[in-house]
Amino acid sequence: MVSSHLTVLESSSSTYSTATLFRVPQIDNAGRVAQWRSISYEQFHHDVESYARYWTRVFKNDRIPRRSVIGMWISGFTYIDVLHIYGISRAGYIPQLFSLRLPNPSVIYELLQKANARALIYDPSFESLLADCPVPTHCILRSEKVGRVDEALPDIREFKEDDIAFYFHTSGSTSGSPKLVPTSFRWMSTVVVKSRHISMPQNPERQDVTVCMGSMCHIGQSFMLIGSLQHGSCVIQPTAIGFSSEELIDMIVRCGLNRLNQFAAFLMKHFKNARQDPKLLSMLKNLDDIVYSGMPLPYEDEQWALKSGLPLRNLFGSTELGGMLLAGGNERNKALLQPLPGTSYSFMPIESSEGTVHQSSAALFELVILSNSPDCPDRSLRHADGHFHTGDLFQEILPGWWISRGRDDDWIKSETSLRCDTRAIEDNARAMCTGLIAECIVVGSGRPSPVMFVEPAVDMDHNKLKKEILRKTRQFHQRRYLHERITSSDMIVIVPRNTLPRTATKGNIRRKAVEEAFKAEIDSIFAH
Repeated sequence: MVSSHLTVLESSSSTYSTATLFRVPQIDNAGRVAQWRSISYEQFHHDVESYARYWTRVFKNDRIPRRSVIGMWISGFTYIDVLHIYGISRAGYIPQLFSLRLPNPSVIYELLQKANARALIYDPSFESLLADCPVPTHCILRSEKVGRVDEALPDIREFKEDDIAFYFHTSGSTSGSPKLVPTSFRWMSTVVVKSRHISMPQNPERQDVTVCMGSMCHIGQSFMLIGSLQHGSCVIQPTAIGFSSEELIDMIVRCGLNRLNQFAAFLMKHFKNARQDPKLLSMLKNLDDIVYSGMPLPYEDEQWALKSGLPLRNLFGSTELGGMLLAGGNERNKALLQPLPGTSYSFMPIESSEGTVHQSSAALFELVILSNSPDCPDRSLRHADGHFHTGDLFQEILPGWWISRGRDDDWIKSETSLRCDTRAIEDNARAMCTGLIAECIVVGSGRPSPVMFVEPAVDMDHNKLKKEILRKTRQFHQRRYLHERITSSDMIVIVPRNTLPRTATKGNIRRKAVEEAFKAEIDSIFAH
């Protein structure tokens, strides 16, 4: 029998039947969390099977056979959403998961067609958009309680390794649409192994309590939930993905949270507050584990956290792979990453810029997932050589220990084809311009020099702000190659907050999308 989320649920609901699996917020009239309701492993298993029987009846009436793909356009963030995802999977169907952050139904319809989906289950907030849906639609259930439905469920041992378990989608777009990411039961079995390793409790005598890091429609939270299930851990469902530091403190005090999982962009907010709040800093230091993912933390934030004694670990992952590399295991440098056990990866050298002085000339390696690695993605996503090329670049700091150097598209090429490390420019700007820059990104592919777009953190005259940023970053740029420098305020563009295009799930700014959206502005900079 192949291991999967379903076998893990079956086993854990028996082993940890009375333990609390979920803590769900109950909101009062003032919008505050009045209490955190407990849901046991046994109850979750019962609710999943009730949902599975209910939807089996619905799809039978629609003449949709088992192993059909069922689109699910839901938030993926509530207990009822989790019941739908696991329930439809338990019924023997293949969930195709969309998050609420895909606002255009035409994109949904195209992806449904690509996966040959037979129906769509949707959140009620999308009802008015679905008039032209090409498949039968059903609104999600509003309650976790469903009446008894007498329908048989498939034996989970029937599922074969090559059967598709889920369809996920990449958070970024290619040609205006996310990529379809098929995941087989064989691939899910590697998620079971990897997530168990990452979620291993430090104290087996005490139940771990962690928190949702995102939507179950995306691999990050699906991956982490499978790890939590295997260890009998408790998972808090917060009121929002980017929950406040006040809510974090409440979860620590009232729910006993001892492991914090968050995307880097949200974790940075807690770090910022902890620098001013000794109570919050003390609570973060006393956690057993702080795992972040999604994108690298700025160097200054990561170093501050490690030097302050926070138990910080970087889990490097992607939609196509789940978790790949984990930091925290090297005593000399807690920021260094190492591949997870049982994987088969290669770090393949890529060409670097000419020169021997600046850091951009350091040897760079692309992470490649070999075809014999158990977690190598579906063949439709691999390159012609049979391997999966991630596009993620690394530098080897110690033998077998790596540090992320951004994605291949973080290293733009100038008009003379020399490489420029945009991530380094961005990290320096954030570190030197604290309080001035809310967010920034560097673009300029094929241009004479890079251009930095800035969302300001302060209400200041734009020309003054540009000159202040230039002044604070001047020393850094003086040490860079000519094609890597920002030496004029003309190369800094100030835009309103939340203007720059971002990815759906993690809120990362999309470099290529910025290049496209602001092409006219960039053209005008280099017109004279």
